[in-house]
Amino acid sequence: MTRSGRVLTVLAVLAFAGYLLWSTLSSQQVECSVTVAFAGAEGRGSASAASQEDARREAQVAACGPLTGSMDERIACSRIPPVSRECRQL
Repeated sequence: MTRSGRVLTVLAVLAFAGYLLWSTLSSQQVECSVTVAFAGAEGRGSASAASQEDARREAQVAACGPLTGSMDERIACSRIPPVSRECRQL
């Protein structure tokens, strides 16, 4: 491969990586932090998403993860109201 071919390849890869980063971060509009109490323990999780409802739901899933040991418990934990919830626009 010639020198100019390598430069063009590197530039194309960097442009593609930049596009992926931009498209991922631009869709994140809201960030939520949630605290959940389940089975005598508390867990906290954060997530960002395009909508407040999506961010809240994903933050609760993140908070429930370390508190649960089975899929049944994860589903139960995801359905309980959070102890606290804070959301902000990005």
